[in-house]
Amino acid sequence: MNSTPTQPWYREPWPWILMSGPAIVVVAGTITAWLAFRNADGLVVDDYYKQGLAINQTLGRSETAARLGVRAELRLSEGRVSVNLGDAAVRGKLVLRMVHPTRAGRDQNLELVLIRPGVYEGTLQSLQPGRWHVVLEDSAWRLAGDWILPAAGVLTLAGRLPVAAAAGASREEKR
Repeated sequence: MNSTPTQPWYREPWPWILMSGPAIVVVAGTITAWLAFRNADGLVVDDYYKQGLAINQTLGRSETAARLGVRAELRLSEGRVSVNLGDAAVRGKLVLRMVHPTRAGRDQNLELVLIRPGVYEGTLQSLQPGRWHVVLEDSAWRLAGDWILPAAGVLTLAGRLPVAAAAGASREEKR
């Protein structure tokens, strides 16, 4: 007979080595699922059709800003944003939107207050470093651009005509 003493299975190394692979996969899958639910993708828009229809209105307001020669200088300092419009006419409310490219939950809409002629101010919540889309608009015109934070200096927004409209205007000037 074999006189080798037998040990219970849980005292042997091979069952533990063989079970460790599937156990690691289960733990990694659980962590992956938790990360996926915690950081949901913010790129999908529910009302994409309505937003697509609104593009023409937005383009028209950007063209209006270009025709009016609207230009804005934005400064960000300690949570306060200051907008200098010079002598540009503002009809109604002046609204600043800070739009995060991938996380809609971080977007901010801010109604700016007139401090002195041509200068508007407002207070923003803390903005995370990175790229932000900036939209400044009133009821008649709209300016847009990108700002990389933390920002140093001034962001200048100016109205631009679409390529086709600018090409048509340059042809008419040559005549």
